[in-house]
Amino acid sequence: MSSPVVAGASAASGPARERVYEWLRDEIIRGSLEGGRFLDEQWVSGTVGVSRTPVREAFHRLAAERFITLLPRKGAQVRMVTGRELEEVYQTRMLIEGHAVQVICQRELGAPEQMSELIEPMEAAAAERDWFTVAERDRQFHLSMVRAADNSVLTELYASLRSRQQRVAVRALHVRPERVDTINAQHRALVAALEDSDAAAAMAVLTEHLRPVAEVVSLLT
Repeated sequence: MSSPVVAGASAASGPARERVYEWLRDEIIRGSLEGGRFLDEQWVSGTVGVSRTPVREAFHRLAAERFITLLPRKGAQVRMVTGRELEEVYQTRMLIEGHAVQVICQRELGAPEQMSELIEPMEAAAAERDWFTVAERDRQFHLSMVRAADNSVLTELYASLRSRQQRVAVRALHVRPERVDTINAQHRALVAALEDSDAAAAMAVLTEHLRPVAEVVSLLT
């Protein structure tokens, strides 16, 4: 099996199982380990520079997070991103983020500072077509809004979507990169509406922002 992007795979610090998990997760999100690909324990252990035990531990964690499927006597297979998964992730985000918008506007908190700070770095990464970085900064952008609503349970639930949220975002951007300008404009409009404590405007922007695009869904089904 040929290696995908392996630079730095063994350079990260921390427990072996975490290094394996984070490397596999990130390469799956990037698409370097594409949907449908089989992963061999020995190949992964050699690539990351660890024994096979932490690889098995990482596999089980990734399976629980629905990145891979464990197949008896065949090893692990990277799951495909489907249109339905994209829709379900966006629906869940809308429920949580919509609540955050209402709270922020009702309390007249304004847009969290981090949201404004992340706009230009996101747009710079988008200009370089670095979809992995775009997706990570986008996650931080929206997470800062959820945190501002000061509900620890919803924040924890939202944070648990991290990996799937990023993978869906990267896949969608690969399919429809021309949507970047629209996404950038929506981010700026959302910040402006929150600054004005205009819940109706913010909800309108968020609803459009988290609406699964039919063309993307159809290509992922």
